Amino acid sequence: MRFGSRTSLALAVAFAAAVGLARDHASAQTARAGGDVHPDLQGVWLNDTATPLERTKDFVDHAFFTPAQAREYESHYQLDRTAAISHGDPVFELQAAGDLDTYEPGHVLPSLRTSLITDPADGKVPALTPDAARRLAERNARAREHFAENPEDFTNAERCLITGNAAVPPLLPVFYNNGLRIVQTTEAVMIESEMNHDARVISLTRRQHLPPTIRRWLGDSIGHWEGGTLVVDTTNFTEHTTIRGSGLDLHVIERFTADGPSTIRYQFTIDDPSFVRTWSAESLFRKTDSPMYEYACHEANYSIVNVLRGARLAEREGTQTR
Repeated sequence: MRFGSRTSLALAVAFAAAVGLARDHASAQTARAGGDVHPDLQGVWLNDTATPLERTKDFVDHAFFTPAQAREYESHYQLDRTAAISHGDPVFELQAAGDLDTYEPGHVLPSLRTSLITDPADGKVPALTPDAARRLAERNARAREHFAENPEDFTNAERCLITGNAAVPPLLPVFYNNGLRIVQTTEAVMIESEMNHDARVISLTRRQHLPPTIRRWLGDSIGHWEGGTLVVDTTNFTEHTTIRGSGLDLHVIERFTADGPSTIRYQFTIDDPSFVRTWSAESLFRKTDSPMYEYACHEANYSIVNVLRGARLAEREGTQTR
């Protein structure tokens, strides 16, 4: 279920031209200077699993679904999603769709794991430290207490800036537009996200991160190859791109491994002093021949203007906006 009208090729073309891309896209491997050969990760991939990041309470003691449990979970997952956006009968709308593949994400991982998180063993995000929990509570309280006072008080997604972790590492599935385009050269790798059309350029030649005074919404990513695996180290995030209460010291280590011609095994580790311990997860990207569409979030987006108007009206009438 993707929204958009024009294919988003401009970023990939511009990036390829900027780094002097001159290679055979039909090749199954990419040669680096010095004769090393690495897997070709290029193409459009879907990061659309229904497997939850954390193990749900129904499977608290089970690391894996049975096949029957997986199908049951997928059905309820899609029903809950359909109900959240439906103005009619969600059961009818889901049945009318005919196939879970009509929706994205639709299926759990082939491994049947009950969570993306592989460490810790309970499949849960570790607790925040007391200081981090306090910061998160203060941030949430401010968002509630100052809702719609100014455009800047809306969430990043509501402002069409960034949606979840569709582009910000670690890469996690969102409710739709889960396409990822990878363009690869000997000097850099670009990952373009279909959701909000963000492009992250990973340097393969730099060995040091930018100074800590330089912050980026998508972080500063540097990568290297370990055999057939692309290892990406990202730091230098801003306060706008946190995950589960993480802070400015958020450190993400990602591993992209070609599992055959049509899948990429994606692993990541979160190393952040905001959590009481590090934690890791694993997912799978599927190759697709489908085009990746532009996410034209700002076009005809009157919601912020209208919500601000509603908030000012509520203030005059002495009613609450939320």
